[in-house]
Amino acid sequence: MLRPPATPPRSARAAAAPALVPAVTRALAVLDRLAQQREPMSLARLASDLSLPKSSVHGLCNTLMSFGYLRRQEDGAFRIGPRVMTLAEAFVAGTGVAAEFNSLWQDGAAAPDETIILSVLNGADVVYVAARNGRRPLGLAFTVGMRLPAHLAATGKAMLAYHPPSFVRGLFAGPALPQMTGKGAKRVAELTRELALIRERGYSIDDEGVRDGVYCFGAPVFDATGQPVAGVGVCLNKAMLGADGGGRHRDAVLQSARVLSQRLGATVEPVAPLAARRPGA
Repeated sequence: MLRPPATPPRSARAAAAPALVPAVTRALAVLDRLAQQREPMSLARLASDLSLPKSSVHGLCNTLMSFGYLRRQEDGAFRIGPRVMTLAEAFVAGTGVAAEFNSLWQDGAAAPDETIILSVLNGADVVYVAARNGRRPLGLAFTVGMRLPAHLAATGKAMLAYHPPSFVRGLFAGPALPQMTGKGAKRVAELTRELALIRERGYSIDDEGVRDGVYCFGAPVFDATGQPVAGVGVCLNKAMLGADGGGRHRDAVLQSARVLSQRLGATVEPVAPLAARRPGA
């Protein structure tokens, strides 16, 4: 079972909140809202959702469009523009865990049969920073920069399980949780119980919560301070789980998480082989 190293105590002195530039804050709020919505939004809806004057949002959107961060459709609705991908690519290039993940398959190693993914937390979502799409068709293509709800994605749940319950509750506006297929945790209390089980056994499962027919195992990646900095996962067609219930895939993702954690300076326990675990673990 993958375990984090002991976390050093934090300083009792809270850091002073940095001064924020209002215009930049509002522009980032526009981008964040569109990213969360995952579909074009009208000027009126953006202004309403952000509680800002339409004239202010209009100016922000025009500025963001001029730099390529937004695009405007024929019906006037706004959507994310292609320039944001340069930021995503720069972020990935500077993320050590993504580089270490990609190095696992260097030196001519064969591509995995199943899809292997790496994500980081971003608010209530996960953002995928690396992916190795397998040879077997999955019906769901993972790409760098793709976002999914953390409470549904296996990698997201693997990371959330190692955060305090108060942190998890603070990510959501109310007790009800957004759904994609109707098969994931529907309320924060249900999610909290699931996360406790994940922490106990060391890995997470997404059983068709993101896409019908897709089954994923996830495990957390820790840094030298014991913090969960990423989640690694393997995704496959549920029909391909096999007689062992996907045990070999579970062991593979735990081993990958262990190697990545070690490369980031974490001290972790070795992964017990499937046969050594208690039934149902």
